[in-house]
Amino acid sequence: MKLRITLLFILVIACAVFWYISTGYYSSGERAGTISKFSEKGYVFKTYEGVLNEGGYSGETGTLTPRYWDFSTVEDTVVSKLRTALSTGERITLIYQEKFVKFAWNGDTKYIVTDVLFLKRPERPVYENYQQQVPQQAPVSPADTMSLAPPPPPAQSVPATSAKPVPQPI
Repeated sequence: MKLRITLLFILVIACAVFWYISTGYYSSGERAGTISKFSEKGYVFKTYEGVLNEGGYSGETGTLTPRYWDFSTVEDTVVSKLRTALSTGERITLIYQEKFVKFAWNGDTKYIVTDVLFLKRPERPVYENYQQQVPQQAPVSPADTMSLAPPPPPAQSVPATSAKPVPQPI
C-alpha cells in the first residue's frame, strides 16, 4: 500500500512537471518587422510556421542586411492576422513566448507567437518639421577673394593658314 502511494505521488509530480514544461514559457517578448514567409506544416500535428524579416544595419559593410527570425503559432486569430500582414507587406510587431522545450504540437521552433500588432503609420512624415542647421561661414577678407577669382581665359591661338600676314602698326 505504501509503495502504491509513493508511485502515485511520483506520477502526479511527473505529470505536473511535464504540464508545466509543455504549457509554461521561459521568456516573452516582442519583435518587429515584415513577414517574408508563412506556411502550414506537419504530418500529424499541423502548425503554422513563419519567418519575420527584422531588417538591420551592418556596421562592417555600412549596408542594410536582412535578419530573419523563425516562429510558430497554433492560434486561428493569429493565423488570420499573419496572413493579412503577409499579403499587405505591412510592418508588424509579434508578441511571443519562448517555450522551455520544443514539442511537435507547438511547432518547429521554441518561439510561439500569441498576438500580432499592426504598427500605425505616422499621419505625416517624421522629418517634415526638421530644421537642418546651416553651418556659418567665416568672414572672407578681400585678399582671400583675389585668390578665389577664376583664372583668366587662355589666349586664343590663330591657326596656321596660307593667308597673308596682317601688317602691324608702328
